[in-house]
Amino acid sequence: MAETKEELVQLDGVVTKVMPATMYKVKLANGHEILAHISGKMRKHFIRITNGDRVTVEMSPYDLTKGRITYRHRN
Repeated sequence: MAETKEELVQLDGVVTKVMPATMYKVKLANGHEILAHISGKMRKHFIRITNGDRVTVEMSPYDLTKGRITYRHRN
């Protein structure tokens, strides 16, 4: 039976810019900067993300320029 969900790449990064429509520029640990949006559960629970927050980002292996923020680390 085939895998129903594709393998997602999980990386840690730091939010560098907050943009309109819950989009964020995130600088990853490897130096790349990507465009990310927040996941539905974070939106549902009103988790706020600001500049300088450490976050975990899920990315598809097919498009390494976009991602989804799934967790905001406590500072």
